[in-house]
Amino acid sequence: MPVTQTELEINTMNQLYAKDFIETDEGLIFAVVQNGTEQGKALCFLRYVYQDHQWQKVDTAQANQLLKNCYPNYLHYSKILNASLHAVKLEHIIRHHQPKQRLRELLQLSDLKKLEGFDTVTLDLIALCQLFQQTGVDLTQFGVTGSLLIGTQKNSSDIDLVIYNRDTFQQARLATESLIKANKLASLTETDWQEAFARRDCELDFADYVWHEQRKFNKGMINQRKFDLSLLEESPEDSEPYSKLGAITLTVQVSDDRYSFDYPARFLLAHPEIKTILCFTATYNGQAQSGEWVEVAGQLEVSASGDKRIIVGSSREARGEYIKVLAP
Repeated sequence: MPVTQTELEINTMNQLYAKDFIETDEGLIFAVVQNGTEQGKALCFLRYVYQDHQWQKVDTAQANQLLKNCYPNYLHYSKILNASLHAVKLEHIIRHHQPKQRLRELLQLSDLKKLEGFDTVTLDLIALCQLFQQTGVDLTQFGVTGSLLIGTQKNSSDIDLVIYNRDTFQQARLATESLIKANKLASLTETDWQEAFARRDCELDFADYVWHEQRKFNKGMINQRKFDLSLLEESPEDSEPYSKLGAITLTVQVSDDRYSFDYPARFLLAHPEIKTILCFTATYNGQAQSGEWVEVAGQLEVSASGDKRIIVGSSREARGEYIKVLAP
């Protein structure tokens, strides 16, 4: 049942996070892409449409075309993200789907042994969480998003876990690595990497893409099903505005990678003028580690006080923009 307006105001105004889903009375479900709101709206992107008595997933082109033709009020240009996307006024939301709450409900049913009729995707999710719990990872900081969040999963669905605490996320990565080494989880297959590479459509070649990804340990397989770990803790915000200077390609050393899996990902640099790489595309999250030299291509920006940074992912497609670790 839809939440009441009072409950909705509490959820959306104080706890609206990226990877949440929001539902409108037109039969549309949007994935939230930015914590909080902009101009009283949730920044998001249409992902599901209720048709023929079921939720059907739509791709980017289908989503944009449907909104253009039928719901232009949900089209939006974000000054925060400097991008065209979708946005929903809070009063138009009839249900707020929250990853933490959804996972808690499923784990409670598991604890009560009420698993009758559960599909294989849900059972694999519960088994994965139990493995993490056995290694000492705090599941209270976890949530589940994607199709499992709204109950539209199919047998072929992946598991998308979100983690709301940086330390817990790092512990989950270490647990994934150890569980793979213990053969309790598995690495992605060649086919899985090919599919991931095709979806990302990034500027690296396949070999470079896989080399970078394999050492992140934010992906794995359980019972031949892929899972992903995403961190939703945000790195510190810049307190002053920046202006664009143009495209740049630079070889530079990373001095600090502590925020490299945040959104946006932030890499601190050992450079006399350029202090930071700020990355808005998940392809390059966790791409480089402290002490490593990278080649970075992106957009150079400067603040009013003269601090410079490089933006990677300045557009949704991020054409010509990348972070690549150089051989020592």
